[in-house]
Amino acid sequence: MPVLNNSTYKPSLLFKNNHFNTVYRTLFNKNVINFNRKRLELEDGDFIDLDFSSVNSNKVIIAIHGLEGSSYSTYIQSITTYANQKNYDVIAINLRGCSGEQNRLISSYHSGITHDLDAVIRHLEAAYTYDEINIIGYSLGGNISLKYAGEQGASISNKIASVVGISVPCDLKASAEKINTFSNKLYQKMFMQTLKKKAITKTEAFPNSFLSKEKIRAAKSFKDFDDAYTAPVHGFKNAEDYWKKCSCKQFIPSIKVPSILITALDDPFLKAPCYPFKEATASKNLFMEAPNYGGHVGFGTSLNTRNNNWCEDRILSFITEQSNY
Repeated sequence: MPVLNNSTYKPSLLFKNNHFNTVYRTLFNKNVINFNRKRLELEDGDFIDLDFSSVNSNKVIIAIHGLEGSSYSTYIQSITTYANQKNYDVIAINLRGCSGEQNRLISSYHSGITHDLDAVIRHLEAAYTYDEINIIGYSLGGNISLKYAGEQGASISNKIASVVGISVPCDLKASAEKINTFSNKLYQKMFMQTLKKKAITKTEAFPNSFLSKEKIRAAKSFKDFDDAYTAPVHGFKNAEDYWKKCSCKQFIPSIKVPSILITALDDPFLKAPCYPFKEATASKNLFMEAPNYGGHVGFGTSLNTRNNNWCEDRILSFITEQSNY
């Protein structure tokens, strides 16, 4: 599909700073959704917690957070509020270990864990009467969403009407390298603090495992952490193997459902390989909108938080177009 070069995203001067745009939403856009939490038991003995915000619609949006996020991440709260107003139910997936309660297994979640998304979709088909299911993923959650659509190909559920990815690290290696640069050290340090804390808890819960508490504590970058924890507990050889197999870019040619990738060219977490212009242009089903500004899961436009809904409006516009098609 065509790469959309005429984006309507027009930020004010402050929001042309990618770091300001990245952090503003988290610091100042506050919504509190009264979710109804339901636990989904998984076939491997683990669980994920699903947070429902229902307006009794026959259409639903599955929202997937990014790295170390949850249903209470600001962008999930924002899309839930906006989608409910547009008559969509929302189900926010808390990936394993992200709902405030440690998951049961030594493994947790990662950028390519599409089988949990599949379990949610199968659960919705079996237990609910939704006529239409839409998927929205942010950052890591966007990689999961687009990878899932590509993996499923023509066999994807006929209830899936659209897939949306926001600020997606389509090339995981390139993104990890970009985050490990000087200008992103603070972000990386913040991610490492919570990732390492969870992983060390795993070493204590599974004292006879192959995990090294010392190696986890010593991790300073995503590569260090993925070599020490993510790769070995999820069956990958190392970080490079994990990144290669789980990057969604390679799955884009197989996407058969209407999809859109919205990603800013000034995203501080992404390098050139993370922008799949070639794949999007060749695809019959994936649109790509890449405005010059937006930061990482930012897309703020002004200091008036009530008017900071460009991203939500763009998402719902795309989803509604597919629904009416």
